[in-house]
Amino acid sequence: MNKQQLAAKIWESANQMRSKIEANEYKDYILGFIFYKYLSDKELQFARKEDFSDKDIKALTEEDAETVEHIKSNVGYFIAYKDLFSTWIKMGKDFDVSNVRDALSAFSRLISPAHNRLFDGVFETLQTGLSKLGENAASQTKAISQLIHLIKDIPMDGKQDYDVLGFIYEYLISMFAANAGKKAGEFYTPHEVSLLMSEIIADHLKNKKEIQIYDPTSGSGSLLINIGSSVAKHIDDENNIKYYAQELKQNTYNLTRMNLVMRGMLPNNIITRNGDTLEDDWPYFDENDPVNSYSPLYVDAVVSNPPYSQKWDSDNKETDPRYARFGLAPQAKADYAFLLHDLFHIKPDGIMAIVLPHGVLFRGGEESVIREKLIEANHIHAIIGLPASIFFGTGIPTIVMILKQKRKNTDVLIVDASKGFIKAGKNNKLRASDIKRIADTVIGRQSNPKYSKVVSREVIRGNEYNLNIPRYVDSLENSESWDIYASMFGGIPEKEIDELGKYWRAFPGLRDAVFSKSSTAYAELKVEDVKNTIKEHANIKKFVKRFSTSFGDFDSFLKDELLTNMSSVKISREETVLSEDIFRRLKVIPLIDKYDAYQLLDDDWTKIAGDLEIIQTEGFGAIKKVDPNMVLKKKKDKEQEVQGGWIGRIMPFELVQKTHFKKELQDIKKKENRILKITSEYEEMLDSFSEEEKESDVVNEAQDGFVNAAVIKEGKQIKAGMKKAVTFAEDSYEFKILKADELIAEEKELKKQVKAEMVNLQMQTKEIIEKLTDKQVHELLELKWISPLVTSLNELPKLVINKMTAKVLALSEKYATTYSHVMEEIHETEKVLSSIIDELDGNEFDTQGLNEFKSLLKGE
Repeated sequence: MNKQQLAAKIWESANQMRSKIEANEYKDYILGFIFYKYLSDKELQFARKEDFSDKDIKALTEEDAETVEHIKSNVGYFIAYKDLFSTWIKMGKDFDVSNVRDALSAFSRLISPAHNRLFDGVFETLQTGLSKLGENAASQTKAISQLIHLIKDIPMDGKQDYDVLGFIYEYLISMFAANAGKKAGEFYTPHEVSLLMSEIIADHLKNKKEIQIYDPTSGSGSLLINIGSSVAKHIDDENNIKYYAQELKQNTYNLTRMNLVMRGMLPNNIITRNGDTLEDDWPYFDENDPVNSYSPLYVDAVVSNPPYSQKWDSDNKETDPRYARFGLAPQAKADYAFLLHDLFHIKPDGIMAIVLPHGVLFRGGEESVIREKLIEANHIHAIIGLPASIFFGTGIPTIVMILKQKRKNTDVLIVDASKGFIKAGKNNKLRASDIKRIADTVIGRQSNPKYSKVVSREVIRGNEYNLNIPRYVDSLENSESWDIYASMFGGIPEKEIDELGKYWRAFPGLRDAVFSKSSTAYAELKVEDVKNTIKEHANIKKFVKRFSTSFGDFDSFLKDELLTNMSSVKISREETVLSEDIFRRLKVIPLIDKYDAYQLLDDDWTKIAGDLEIIQTEGFGAIKKVDPNMVLKKKKDKEQEVQGGWIGRIMPFELVQKTHFKKELQDIKKKENRILKITSEYEEMLDSFSEEEKESDVVNEAQDGFVNAAVIKEGKQIKAGMKKAVTFAEDSYEFKILKADELIAEEKELKKQVKAEMVNLQMQTKEIIEKLTDKQVHELLELKWISPLVTSLNELPKLVINKMTAKVLALSEKYATTYSHVMEEIHETEKVLSSIIDELDGNEFDTQGLNEFKSLLKGE
């Protein structure tokens, strides 16, 4: 089971188990137990590394002061054998909620003084919440037992497992956030927004050897961790990254610490604080030695997603160094207070990224004064407008603002990225291509029509420092207009053909091949078969050929990168390597959006990266491993996990079968098709009974779905009454019943055969996967990893051609029916109606009415 499958399984079970407990609360319990398991397993790792025998481990007690101190000084805490997570599992029915209470209480006593800030009170939320898991000790014990058995299979004993553990932790947080409503904002920044901010920050810091990053409203710590992961791609030693985190709420602060510790970061690189960021700035000293330890916190990067427009107390803060230069944010909206706090804490060459509501760009009063000073001091580097409804629990439109302490340029890059997203349930979600497009635009400071613009300070001054995005970037699509002359008399306006200019520039001569001028301002279609004319045009064929040439050896490149180097490829950096190669190949190809190609790569990369992680963790042999496919089935009203066949750890059974068992698959498919046909024939047979026959009990039951019981019984009775071979007429009741009986028997036999053949095929597939040669492995991985990506990329030229063809056809059809033509048809219809009326008879009143109708038709 890969990390995605394991995370999904844990979430599905946890969501059922939480019953009526709020998602926002339940997350603290399951994540707390995951963290306790991590600490227990880490202590066991250390003990085994120190050559502790199983007997020595079982003897770990609080009374052994020397061993306690040895373990505390090395891992930061001590857990007795009786309190280890693995011991709880081994206890079986003897496990009790009191074991957890005793263990958590002991943990808080046995923290190393050097790690006190990191671990002190970290389980407080879990400890105080145990009573909410049930009405009494028995129900609490049952709930906790279910929880610890649910998470016991999460691997935590190797470097690669930090990725698995981190992925599961992040996945669970995101799923709890999706179910926590408005409270989600207290602890979670959507992964895609974190990733966007991370890519921009990481590019700025990529040449540094040592890096300090800080999140003053850290929530679960996910944003800070994502920044670290992106920065780590550019740094030789990820242990040279230091993490500072501050969080107001105790339970959320605990999530921050757990998340950072479980990612395998060195304890000395994690500096966390539970406090009010605006009221109590990061302490400049150690409380134990305030004079000698004085050191203001200035870091390379600050990232934050603070609560939007919350109230704050600005009294007596005029002299606070964070706000002295720019002024105080209004008490009703603390947005700029958070921004100025972040700006204050970055070094002269540092960078910050903050998520804020749109209002900070244009609101007046104290905020407009701060905004003006920030612009004149040249701090605002870029503004990114995000899609609406991108955060859980709120539909407020938001932006990401990038600021720096010192900049050479005085302009501001404004990006309207509000249109790039996909729907994900009730929310909108940035795709990988959206993130890449935004990051590239910001890093390259690009101006792109209807998307981004570098705006000079003079222009911003002219707008009175109003930074509202639509003032600078018009991202709205042009509304459709209708030409009056063409609507009346036909023809296609040249100005509307001009709007397809990018296609005419890319394919010289195509416009003249499709359209001919009817006057200076209008044209008409030159050909009847537009699709074929475009497809067969010489420059269209050149376009397709140019793409084929550019990507001709792309599959070979992928084989070298992914197959030849599968054991050593740097997974975290490889998608960038592949995307850069794709972008290089597309440089000579017009019209194809490179970010469409990037999305295709990313869609496949998730699957490829997951496989590579397993191979690099478990070795090449993992490719040939087959595992039991565990599924949930109800037994006595309880869902139980049972084996439902087999599943390849990396190699999909379906792919292997399509490659090595084509004939067997075809035979099974043939039988399955016959079963479908039998169902159809049977239904036709039932429909063919007369109304009288349909009233019989047999046919009634058959129509109600009791096919076997009713028809088979009747068929037997008919056969029993036949003393010798009898031929019934095809439309007779007896013939139809016997025919139905035959169909049922055939269906039953076929289903039996299909089931047996499927079981046999699965066993054959299992055997062949386990005995694959290295050559066969490479061939199958090529089909799984490389072929789908190459195929989808090769579709890109066709998509461009089809899109252009659709636009040309739409343009030709737009004015195909003119107003004059419509009026002619109306007049013709009126004449026909008038002549029909002349042929009608009626009394004098009917005649008067018909004559009046004729007058109306004639327009009299």
